[in-house]
Amino acid sequence: MSVKAKYQGVLDLGEQLGIKNGDVSEDAGVLKIKGEANTPYEKDLIWDKIKAIGGESASDIKANISVGDSSVYHRHTVASGESLSKIAKHYYGDAMKYKQIFEANTNILKNADVIHPDQVLVIPNP
Repeated sequence: MSVKAKYQGVLDLGEQLGIKNGDVSEDAGVLKIKGEANTPYEKDLIWDKIKAIGGESASDIKANISVGDSSVYHRHTVASGESLSKIAKHYYGDAMKYKQIFEANTNILKNADVIHPDQVLVIPNP
């Protein structure tokens, strides 16, 4: 199996996320990937996928992923049935951090218990 085939899941994820200025090359059994993620969260997703496939210190891949907007952790579009605590659990692993998301969005939210589908919320850096 080629190293590119091994990490195809990473390349597919990059495509799904719309990584900009992407470049992929293979040299002497090492896959080199480069690109720009929209947010730190998307960069973290790429790195998590790399580690899931190659382990914590894979020697067969080199990745240079920059971030376009580091002023926020991510921008989340609310889906039907979501709550701030559910969103906080997704991004931070802790539902009680919903307060951080609420505070970062007081310009569009007046009550932490009321959010609407299609609202775009700022997810602050952890």
